[in-house]
Amino acid sequence: MRTLPSRMSSVPVAVPLAVPLPVKALAVVAVTAWVLAVRTPLAAALALLLVAVGFAVSGQLRELLRTSLQALPVLVLLGGFQFFAAGWEAAAAVPVGILACVGAAQLLVATTPVPVLLDGLSALVRPLRRFGADPERFALAVGLMLRSLPWLSAALRDARQAAAARGLGRSPRALLVPAVVGTVAYARRTGDALAARGLGDRQD
Repeated sequence: MRTLPSRMSSVPVAVPLAVPLPVKALAVVAVTAWVLAVRTPLAAALALLLVAVGFAVSGQLRELLRTSLQALPVLVLLGGFQFFAAGWEAAAAVPVGILACVGAAQLLVATTPVPVLLDGLSALVRPLRRFGADPERFALAVGLMLRSLPWLSAALRDARQAAAARGLGRSPRALLVPAVVGTVAYARRTGDALAARGLGDRQD
């Protein structure tokens, strides 16, 4: 499988769990199916507890806590809506269940080396080759996405800090314009690097 050089494709990951990727993927599917099938607060709490154990074993429990804090405002709003629409059980089960599903997917990505993850995605898409799918390009696209997310997060953080330093912390324009300009420049550099390595559009 074609991959980008390490400078472009490296994504920080913790020490991988000694569990094969298919087993991790099945665990994510099982957690999601459990949350969707058994829509109770207890079921959602058990799913989240299982995910938390996985994070603890991998030494990344802080990542789950960080994700929970970042998602807290949305989860609270969702819980409030569910409370008025369907009662307290839904208000407790839905947000906790969503957090469990997101955490399970995050755990899979965070504990799987990027090359292993991309190879697994390529193998998953390979049966669709007969329908015109390109497994290598699909895996490459996912790799670029994983590589871009930390950069975009850092760009937004830098733009926010720069706006605050100029006394424009509450100005959407001061935050969005530098972030968008930087993102476009990053995308152009990435595209140029891909083209230089023969990984852009190709003629069949």
